[in-house]
Amino acid sequence: MNNLGLYLAAVLIWGSTWLAITFQFGKVPPEVSVAYRFALASALLFLWCGARGLRLTYSWREHAWMALQGALLFGLNYVWVYLAEGQISSGLVAVAFSVIVFLNIFGTRVFFKTPIKSATLVGAVLGVGGVALVFLPEIGNGAHRGSPLLGLAFAIGSTISASLGNIVAARNQRQGLPVIQLNTFGMMYGAAFVGLYAFAAGRPFVLDGSLGYLLSLGYLALFGSVLAFGAYLTLVGRIGADRAGYTGAAIPIVALLLSTAFEGLRWHPYTVLGIALCVGGNILVLRRRKPQ
Repeated sequence: MNNLGLYLAAVLIWGSTWLAITFQFGKVPPEVSVAYRFALASALLFLWCGARGLRLTYSWREHAWMALQGALLFGLNYVWVYLAEGQISSGLVAVAFSVIVFLNIFGTRVFFKTPIKSATLVGAVLGVGGVALVFLPEIGNGAHRGSPLLGLAFAIGSTISASLGNIVAARNQRQGLPVIQLNTFGMMYGAAFVGLYAFAAGRPFVLDGSLGYLLSLGYLALFGSVLAFGAYLTLVGRIGADRAGYTGAAIPIVALLLSTAFEGLRWHPYTVLGIALCVGGNILVLRRRKPQ
């Protein structure tokens, strides 16, 4: 799949997971749902690796880096996303998460000495500004389910954790670790990390047998975890975490469209302007680099 295909796959799938996550709320604690999700995703990937005969033996040092990636990208990140959506609307969480664009650019500059290109910065500003405009009516109405400050704190925390996970993933790929095996072990370690935390915190490991919960769990594990992360981390390896992270600014647009179709979200003039800015930012960031 080319870079545009990988980008669209990540954006379209993850854009739909904001809606799918809402079906996870109920009697199962958010931390336990995250552990279930990535344990299932890891099991599917182990089956795939076994069927394809992919290498599954690595040194303890390589496992340590894969565990760090899993704890940051599949553990803390998603626990805080689920907790944030329990407090505030998914639109506000999406706006906060779009800050990953700037965090990834800053992170790759600090850790990999990657130069910050003006087109990338301008595109990021346009994209994040566009996302903010899309959700401005919701922000102005103060739509939330609990404490807005706590929800925003969880959302910002998840964004920081995801950005650091992106940096570790980029480092791992630069060391020659393949994406599929990285995700296989990373999701296993992420699920174990969250599961241990949930056990220590006294969260009950119950299972919601409702159709909505089970279907959303399967969708989040297979599509939202296995396929989307496979596409996204392949993109990170090809174009860098800074440019790949721009998916964080485009994903909320998909979430907006789904919310319109299934939740009756009303459109405003800010919505149209915001989408135009986001598309403009996409063009700037994703256009082909000139040969050096």
